[in-house]
Amino acid sequence: MTKGDQVKDTGNVYDIASNRLQSELSTTTAPLIGSPTPRISSPINDLPSRGGELIQFADQIFENGFMPWQKYLAEHAFKIKPDGRWKHPIVCTVVARQSGKSTFMLSRILMGLFHWEEGLQIGSSHRLATSFEQFRQLVNLIEANDDLAKKVKRIRWSHGGEEIETLTGNRFMIKAGGSAARGVSRPEAVYLDELREMHDLESFASLRYTTLASKNPQILAFSNAGDSHSMVLNQFKSRGEAASAGAIDEIGYFEWSAPSEDTLDPKNWIAANPALGHTIHEDNIRSMLNDPPEVLLTEVLCRWVTTINSCVDSAKWAACADDSVDLDPEKTTWIAVDCSPDRKHAALVAAQKLDDNNFVVKLLHTWENSYQLDDKAIANDAAVYCRKYPLEYLLYSRKTAGAIAARMQPAGIPIFDMDAAYPQSCDEMLGAINSGRLRHRSQAELTVQMLSAVQLRRGDGGWVIGRRASQAAVSAAVATALCTHFATRDAMDVDILVG
Repeated sequence: MTKGDQVKDTGNVYDIASNRLQSELSTTTAPLIGSPTPRISSPINDLPSRGGELIQFADQIFENGFMPWQKYLAEHAFKIKPDGRWKHPIVCTVVARQSGKSTFMLSRILMGLFHWEEGLQIGSSHRLATSFEQFRQLVNLIEANDDLAKKVKRIRWSHGGEEIETLTGNRFMIKAGGSAARGVSRPEAVYLDELREMHDLESFASLRYTTLASKNPQILAFSNAGDSHSMVLNQFKSRGEAASAGAIDEIGYFEWSAPSEDTLDPKNWIAANPALGHTIHEDNIRSMLNDPPEVLLTEVLCRWVTTINSCVDSAKWAACADDSVDLDPEKTTWIAVDCSPDRKHAALVAAQKLDDNNFVVKLLHTWENSYQLDDKAIANDAAVYCRKYPLEYLLYSRKTAGAIAARMQPAGIPIFDMDAAYPQSCDEMLGAINSGRLRHRSQAELTVQMLSAVQLRRGDGGWVIGRRASQAAVSAAVATALCTHFATRDAMDVDILVG
């Protein structure tokens, strides 16, 4: 039966042999097409939209116009109320990398310049290089279209002050970082690119409140998934999720993201990559499946992680959890204290050996002050723990906790400066986590700080936990590394015996 015979059984016809094989192959090789609709969005309404105008304009400036997901976004992001004002004064679009966010944003900027007559538009990004690239693409689009080029009065190239002005006086300019709103007022449209990189409210607020006197302002934010430090994006996400559940909020939130963290499930690729099958080939996604999990989750599945570039693998850290272990008041103990560079956060971590190979770490205490911590108060609190356990050393860095240690030494508490051994201790900690020799008690705060720790590479090939580079409180992670140096020390200070 090699020609696709069929068998009849009580009126039913079944394909067998080659026909069945061909049917199965056609099913498994069907191309994957990205979802045109977001998984999470603000409630859909019946108001009229100006999105159709943008869609038609995109057909004129781009060879293939908008993709289906971009058309959906245009239709629902630019709804207008009966008085002509935007229904969504804030529009936040979250979608996986290389899906066409920039194309959509460029179209909206040009629409505001040449058709919607918006007097001033500002483009801002965390990095000036990103804003400059956006500006360069705008100029290229204008120069490639004679109708648009004829309407331009001038194009100004000035590092950090690039500007396009039309004959009717409409302007678009780029700003970056904390200077985003300096010298500007009443913009009609503000564009925030890579919003996940905005880790504080200062830059956002400086732009947000320049629109108070604008006639009909709209803030348009674009990003893929962020992490626990993406302050502004996370606020928008919370507002969007609340709005989708029924809360009253005029934010327009549209998120294309995977419903789960299964990187091998094509359904997740489809949900997070609306450009799949249009400008993204599924084989390109398959080729990335062995990339670091945190990067793959954010860039491809558009899933939030604790930290995008964490030096500690979340799965390895979870595998070290063991709630049955704890500190023993009778065992030799090493306690480490560390402060954040801004002196607003501090942590105390202890470690003890469990046997010749394994050890336990425990977060004992954390301190937080929105202005600056009091080293005397920390020393008093830490001294209680130092006297509770048979302490060999209180470990510290002279750079961050020298003042605390100096207060404890006169009280008879043995201290040890770890600055020289810090790079080695970070390496020892990572090795202990990856091998499962480190044990911890699943403390939520310790986990957050460990997974927020970012690797700071050194020119000689070494690395340390970057206190500033982590852009979060990681004092507990640093203290854990300091403790690990002694907890992994062999009793004879010799790891390998030869002969």
